[in-house]
Amino acid sequence: MKKVIVLLEKMVEDSEFQYPYLRLIEEGFEVVSVAPEKKVYQGKGGQSFKPDKAFEEVKDEVFDAVIVPGGYAPDLWRRDSEIVDFVKRHHENGKIIASICHGPWLLISAGIVKGRNVTGFFAIKDDLINAGVNYEGKDWVEDDNLLSSTNPKTMLPMIKRLVEKLKE
Repeated sequence: MKKVIVLLEKMVEDSEFQYPYLRLIEEGFEVVSVAPEKKVYQGKGGQSFKPDKAFEEVKDEVFDAVIVPGGYAPDLWRRDSEIVDFVKRHHENGKIIASICHGPWLLISAGIVKGRNVTGFFAIKDDLINAGVNYEGKDWVEDDNLLSSTNPKTMLPMIKRLVEKLKE
């Protein structure tokens, strides 16, 4: 069974956390939501979420895919060197990294986007370009093991492709 981690932190974009989490469970994957601590976090839209596990519990595990939702949460994850290293290690091992909206901020900090095709929310376009991304402003982009989308609506076809990749 394929294992997927969905990152959680305060100020996450509610739908960008909840939809991939539930959709991938629906597909039969082993899905784990993970946050810095095992406590209740409030999303940007006001919903409350409690992670399945604290990051400390899974930091040495290997997952088939890492989901990085947007909102303001990626700005917090990229400040945590262990989470940054976790994403970098998974990328280096060819695992799928899927980011939504502001999620590429974490990918930039992990140093995994230079020369790659990545998209994100229009407000981080300059951050992506300055990090060396081939940015074309598309709704969602696939570049080998990197999947990215610009917002909750464009994540839908990206998640559909993620499911296909996990089933390959």
